[in-house]
Amino acid sequence: MRSDHVKKGIPTAPNRSLFYALGYTREELERPLIGVVCSYNEIVPGHMNLDKIAEAVKAGVRAAGGTPIEFPAIAVCDGIAMGHVGMKYSLVTRDLIADSTEAMAMAHQFDGLVMIPNCDKNVPGLLMAAARVNIPTIFCSGGPMLAGRLNDGRRTCLSHMFEAVGGYYAGKLDEAGVEEYENAACPTCGSCSGMYTANSMNCLTEAIGMGLKGNGTIPAVWSARLRLAKHAGMQIMELVKRDIKPRDIMTAAAFHNAETVDMALGCSTNTMLHLPAIAHECGIELDLDMSNEISAKTPNLCHLAPAGDTYMEDLEGAGGVHAVMMELTKKGLLDTSVMTCTGRTLGENLEGVVNRDPSLIRPIDSPYSPDGGIAVLKGNLAPEGCVVKRSAVSAEMMRHQGPARVFESEEEAIEAIYAGKIAAGDVVVIRYEGPKGGPGMREMLNPTSAICGMGLGESVALITDGRFSGATRGASIGHVCPEAAQGGPIALVEEGDQIAIDIPACKIELLVDEAVLAARRAAWTCPEPKIKAGYLARYAKLVTSAARGAVLE
Repeated sequence: MRSDHVKKGIPTAPNRSLFYALGYTREELERPLIGVVCSYNEIVPGHMNLDKIAEAVKAGVRAAGGTPIEFPAIAVCDGIAMGHVGMKYSLVTRDLIADSTEAMAMAHQFDGLVMIPNCDKNVPGLLMAAARVNIPTIFCSGGPMLAGRLNDGRRTCLSHMFEAVGGYYAGKLDEAGVEEYENAACPTCGSCSGMYTANSMNCLTEAIGMGLKGNGTIPAVWSARLRLAKHAGMQIMELVKRDIKPRDIMTAAAFHNAETVDMALGCSTNTMLHLPAIAHECGIELDLDMSNEISAKTPNLCHLAPAGDTYMEDLEGAGGVHAVMMELTKKGLLDTSVMTCTGRTLGENLEGVVNRDPSLIRPIDSPYSPDGGIAVLKGNLAPEGCVVKRSAVSAEMMRHQGPARVFESEEEAIEAIYAGKIAAGDVVVIRYEGPKGGPGMREMLNPTSAICGMGLGESVALITDGRFSGATRGASIGHVCPEAAQGGPIALVEEGDQIAIDIPACKIELLVDEAVLAARRAAWTCPEPKIKAGYLARYAKLVTSAARGAVLE
């Protein structure tokens, strides 16, 4: 066993003495040592139940003959971090989580790992660590939140809550109306209830083969989630026995499967950052052009919030991610020969799976659209690409041209939006919010929600080198590359410039003569860094383009 390095023979007697100090017995040390990486804390609603998940995982490990040993991973609540300097610390935690988990796993020589994440950066961060360490690993997430209900019986969620703030500033809601959303939007623990980033990534753990059936969709408050955790604890022992490692599962074919399921589900645009970063750790390069190729042949089968009015609990009732994958196999869109954490192939896992609700998971021959939920746009404004959640864009905004309204930060933009200074037809441009320029590539849920909440979602576009929450809807185009801080064309946009967006054609153009742009480029100088000390300053020096997944070099 790998753990023999810390527990076998006379040379490791000092190591054993420290295990005995922890209360472990000789009998426990004779079994495989399984690291249980738990992201529990008391500040993230999606993580407040993970102590219970960890206990269930450990029970499963013990039942199957292993010794579980728990250690923590950090987590940030993007909703609480939203709209202030805290959001600069969100994306960067992905790498802190990966680095610290790698350190713990290598220092203590575990035989296997069970990862217990839930919210946005924990899932990709722990997948990155799993690929790096490459010992048998399985994922068991905390599960999604249930949808809320307003006083009139309508279901609601966090994206509605953010839009309610915009409705207040537009005079559509009073303080009591905002408070009603405030009290109803997040009724339980769990990752927020729509197909936002956390749930997108948890669903993709199933698609990529690292999570058991239901990992992405079984609600946090259901007892089935605890049973799933026990089964995950049992299954890690089978993976250790058979020496099935993450890189045996997360192959190029598995990443293509994950991107295909991503397009069918209508996942968050943040997956376009995280999947390339995870693949990079596996020695596999995913590029944005490949995403468009997959999107072009993958029908969009689901419209969960914010694209529609259904939620994660509904997807679970319809058969979950496996039912979506079953639909995709009818057109041969998935490689079903890939190995998964069950120890069986994807094809074997899908045997007997049925789509229990064709109104929620559209049949493959009757999709919402013939192409996928995410589109990568390119043009002279974004030569390396930018991304939009096409499935959450209204028909009126699929093609749009309008004058640029230019802002140097999220704060400037939100102030103008709330003050009623943005009009129908405008294209809001927020720059210097990319991985380097932010630094940290903040999510822009506040301005996008304000636009929608004020009734401008069908007439105003927003473009940024920052990124968006999975809860964002509308013509919100992020990850513009190269970013402004690298001298990308978005840095050259001036107030009133015409910008043309054509989502079906995957194009975005700044309609300014090239000679004029050349003169602007010659006069451009990079602004002083916004953060000059601490972790964010180091991060800004190391981080690469969002087109590469914002990996560190």
